[in-house]
Amino acid sequence: MSGERRTPEGLRYGWTTGACATAATTAAYTALLTGEFPDPVTITLPKGQTPAFALATEHLGDGVATAGVVKDAGDDPDVTHGALVRSTVRPGPPGSGVSFRAGPGVGTVTKAGLPLPVGEPAINPVPRTLMRDHVAAVAARHGGSGDVVVEVSVDGGEELARKTWNPRLGILGGLSILGTTGVVVPYSCSAWIDSIRRGVDVARAAGYTHVAGCTGSTSEKTVAALHGLPEDALLDMGDFAGAVLKYLRRHPVPRLTIAGGFGKLSKLADGHLDLHSGRSQVDLAALAATAVTAGGGDELAARITAGNTALEALRLAEAAGVPLGDAVAAGAKATAVEVLRGAEVAVDVVVIDRAGVIVGRAH
Repeated sequence: MSGERRTPEGLRYGWTTGACATAATTAAYTALLTGEFPDPVTITLPKGQTPAFALATEHLGDGVATAGVVKDAGDDPDVTHGALVRSTVRPGPPGSGVSFRAGPGVGTVTKAGLPLPVGEPAINPVPRTLMRDHVAAVAARHGGSGDVVVEVSVDGGEELARKTWNPRLGILGGLSILGTTGVVVPYSCSAWIDSIRRGVDVARAAGYTHVAGCTGSTSEKTVAALHGLPEDALLDMGDFAGAVLKYLRRHPVPRLTIAGGFGKLSKLADGHLDLHSGRSQVDLAALAATAVTAGGGDELAARITAGNTALEALRLAEAAGVPLGDAVAAGAKATAVEVLRGAEVAVDVVVIDRAGVIVGRAH
């Protein structure tokens, strides 16, 4: 792919599955009308960038054309990096415009609350608009009608989708074709944050009144057992507590449980909304001060401050009979309530250790 761009830190930007599908569709429809595949094929993205994509596969048959593009996610740790995105284009009924089909490796929507109706291929609205616009441009250039059926597929997509939120969101059979700008920004984690938002949407559409934002699989299991929550009420929050809280502020659910490990939730208690170890740190001095407010003495505070980890602080407090876990839960709840800004969401917090044992709660 040409037009390589980098962040100020020197990391390469990449291209979304939606951009790849648009490039493949443009190449396939051009071949259907002219008999020749443009290679590389250039497309125009929503913000005006014009990347060129090399074709990895091409096939022209009788009334059908297929082109494939290998997704390059740049320097982002994207699960779909290196995936082969294919588009097969056939003539559609006169006046039908562009219709979409899910090929192998592309999912189908089975739950309400997503930006597409149940039964539709999981090709998101912006990629659909991009493909329609490019089909129209190719039709105008080469005398086509623009009435086509576009089938998007991703080699190995069903297996890759198991590493994403799709099964929980009710997108079955494969991946989603995503992207609002066409560009993958390295380490922006935009796909994860978008999945958090779609998870809230699905839970609201299902009528759930209680959801849980969890930092990982251990906290998920703990909170599901504690509250009897179904899988699609569990939001895989990861490090993005802020994303959960800000979206619920605009789209409230009556009750939110925040569940996570002691170290991560101590950072939330300290006011951090991104809990990733590379972007926020456990403040042992703040934990020591919290231990004092929870009834600990100066000796405990000094030992926590001189310690190495949040877990060590927790164990020291437990040995001294000081409920540091509850105090951290209360601090995390206070941060959450502040971010929610009066939204009608009742918050409780569950703090666990690495074994999944509850070490602190705030109601």
